[in-house]
Order: sequence, then C-alpha cells, then structure tokens
Amino acid sequence: MPAYLLKRLLTTLLVLFGIAFVVFMIIHMVPGDPVRIMLGLQADQEKVELIRRQLGYDRPLLVQFGKWLWSALQGDLGFSILTGEKVTQAVLQRLPATMTLAVASLLIALVIALPTGIISALYPGRAWDYAAALFSQIGMSIPDFWMGIMLILVFSLFLGWLPPSGYTDLSTEPLMWLKHLILPSLTVGVITASILTRFIRSAVIEVLHEDYVRAARAKGMRERRVILRHVLRNAAIPIVTAVGMQLASLLSGVIVVEIIFAWPGLGRLTLDSVTRRDYPMVQGAVLLVAFTFTLINLFVDILYTFLDPRIKYSE
Repeated sequence: MPAYLLKRLLTTLLVLFGIAFVVFMIIHMVPGDPVRIMLGLQADQEKVELIRRQLGYDRPLLVQFGKWLWSALQGDLGFSILTGEKVTQAVLQRLPATMTLAVASLLIALVIALPTGIISALYPGRAWDYAAALFSQIGMSIPDFWMGIMLILVFSLFLGWLPPSGYTDLSTEPLMWLKHLILPSLTVGVITASILTRFIRSAVIEVLHEDYVRAARAKGMRERRVILRHVLRNAAIPIVTAVGMQLASLLSGVIVVEIIFAWPGLGRLTLDSVTRRDYPMVQGAVLLVAFTFTLINLFVDILYTFLDPRIKYSE
C-alpha cells in the first residue's frame, strides 16, 4: 500500500502539472487584455505598458508559467489582478460553499437513486422498473438551469416556502442556511440521481446473474440474505466508483446552478475570473478543483480494499 500511495502521489503531481500548463496557455490565448480591463479602455497606453511590465505580462508565456509554478510550489498562487486579494485565500473562502452544495446534492441523489435502482434491478420488467427508467430518462434530459428555474417558480414565487437565491453562513443562521441550500441541492441532486439510478440498476443486475448468487439460492439461503450479503456487497465497487466520479464532477460542474441561485462557490468565481481575464484567479481555482478531483479518485481506490479484500495494491 505505501508503494502504491507514493506512485499515485507522483502521478497526481504530474496530472496537476499538465492541467496547470494547459489551462495557463489556453487562458492566455483568449482574446482580451487583462490590463485594459483592469485600468479601463480609456487608460493611457504608457500606463498600460507600465502595468503590463510590472505584472510580467510582457515576458514569454513559458517564462510567465515557470515563475507562477515556482511560486505555486511555495504555496503562493499570486494575487487577483482586479481585486488584489490573495488567490489562495479567495478560493479557500469559496470552497466550503461548493463542497456543501456538492455533498448535499449527492446525499439527495443517493436517497433517491439507491432504493430506486436496487428495486428496479430486483424486479425487472415491472411497473417500478418502467417508472425508474422513465425517471432516469427525464432526469438526464432536463437541463439543470431549467430545473432550477422551475423550482424557484414553484417553491419561491408560488408557494413562498423557500428563498429564491442567496447564501447564509451556517454559523450565523443555521435555519436560513438550510433554506438557501434546499433548492440548489435539490436541482443538482435530482439530475444526479437520474444518472446514478442507471449505474446502480446495471451493477445490481450484473451481480444477480453471477454463479455464486445462483449457488446461494440453490443452498436455500434466504433471499434477503442473498441480496444483502452477496448482491449488494459485490455491486458496491461499481456503485462507489460512479458515486465518486459524480462527487468529483459536482465540485467542478455546478457553475450554472451557482449562478442561478447566486451561490458564492468556486464555479461562479471561476466563471467571473474567466470573463474578466483574471489569470491568477482562474489558475488557482482550476488547480484546486483538479487537486480535489484526483484526491477523491485516490480515496475511492483505497476504499476498494475495504469493500473487497481480494484487491491488493502491492505495486
């Protein structure tokens, strides 16, 4: 296991380096001058050139990237060229909001998808199976922005039960924090549940056709014990993989939902930084999301060894 962890750590560093390099080059190729955006279109050309030299934007891209990478290795992701705040501080301040939304959405998705997918697999071809298939198709076809707008119309404008947007800190007003969390997490959770339902159903059906399941039933083992001990336990690995991938994608893929509900998360910060050509902020946000993504994948791989003792990471 230690050798495997060391190997994965080195791989993660290479992946992060590659992502940082690609994002750095792409964002600098986007049309637009960040210095002009910072000073205004009417700024004097001499002042623009002076600021550009001070920020190092007059140097070759590889030199700029090398300088940024060296600072990043020392824990310094730079400063926002628009607000002047530290990039590290800015992304860490918004990370809890994104993590809260992602975890809450995933919990809602699991509450819906686990029973729906398992029952659908155990009773194929019946009414519940058709209903689950219909739910999955509709959920994957509905855009998240449409789902969010419909929930706002129903629960905020028509019923008046929940606030339409905004964010409240948990430590100050827990009840308002929960009310603000419900609609965005429900928007993402229902759509994620429709995706997970198909994975769970497929994983359970595949295990149900294994020889050891037939042998357990032939021995007269109770059906409930067969399902809990043999089916669900062996179907857990693909399910955990799907759940881990969904959680990682939620951390970086809820930009639209964060905008609709005015949620102060990483997605909204990244989009605002891209539109305003705030290079250091974009780099820091993307790097943090990539690191979180790889960390979740590593955790899922380690979790495999607890779910299936036959899996050993010796290399």
